Amino acid sequence: MLETSARLLKLLSLLQVRRDWTGPELADRLSVDVRTIRRDVDKLRSLGYPVTSLPGATGGYQLGAGAELPPLLLDDDEAVAVAVGLRTAANGSVEGIEETSVRALTKLEQVLPSRLRRRVQALQTHTTPLIAVGPTVDPETLTIIAAACRDHQQLRFTYAPTQGEPARRLAEPQGLVHTGRRWYLVAWDVSKEDWRTFRVDRITGEPALAARFTPREPPAESLGEFVSRQISSNVYTYQAVLKIHAPLRVVAERTSPMSVSLEPVDDGTCLMRTGAEALDRIVFYLLYLDLDFEIHEPQRLKEHVGTLITRLQRSIGAQA
Repeated sequence: MLETSARLLKLLSLLQVRRDWTGPELADRLSVDVRTIRRDVDKLRSLGYPVTSLPGATGGYQLGAGAELPPLLLDDDEAVAVAVGLRTAANGSVEGIEETSVRALTKLEQVLPSRLRRRVQALQTHTTPLIAVGPTVDPETLTIIAAACRDHQQLRFTYAPTQGEPARRLAEPQGLVHTGRRWYLVAWDVSKEDWRTFRVDRITGEPALAARFTPREPPAESLGEFVSRQISSNVYTYQAVLKIHAPLRVVAERTSPMSVSLEPVDDGTCLMRTGAEALDRIVFYLLYLDLDFEIHEPQRLKEHVGTLITRLQRSIGAQA
């Protein structure tokens, strides 16, 4: 009986980490035959787990949605991550989820082993959230988008850009990126035939699922880096490219991915992309870094810095 129970837990864990499995794959993982897998699946169903059968020559199984939520199987790190995530959500930027997060967190901490509860409590005690006022997103919208990313399904939605009228978009979602203040969707815009970044709080109404698609090669190794490049310069009137005479690690410590995008050049220099609505703001930002730099573009920024240098020299009576 103990061996069977342990096998059921292992089977449930496998069904949770991947969307679908064939019978032979599960049998191989658990070192049993396919008939045993069928019996174990029936036992999971009797316990309330909605395991659906997949058609085909080899057959398969998928853990789906049911009428009620059965118990979840989490390892230690997953349990701590969920607890911390719920606590963050209670003070975060997801609209209407605060009270729900607190209720879920209470239930989770009640059953956490003492060793894990101490880890969560330590994080709670020594972490002070700085609550910022800003746009919030509907949690239902986030879950729909996340599921579409997972299942490779197109999304139809109405998007309100910074400038211009709201418009309907059809996109192939790649992933969600959270910057700490806002949620961004990285997706292939079908009509534009290019990768785009969408602020989720500007998606109006509930996104609709459309046809499945074959995943494309992502726009960058890291979606976070891609979003950083997009929001650090592309949305601004003036976009600057500069060579900073300091290691990337040093520059990263003095900047924010919300403001700049960094690329290493060599051990002592890096390339920085940033933007602003006024040239003065870029200059002030560069002076604040307190690092040597070279302006690659735009030419107007070079000319503006030259004008400022002349003005500052005159202010102290120096010759231009």
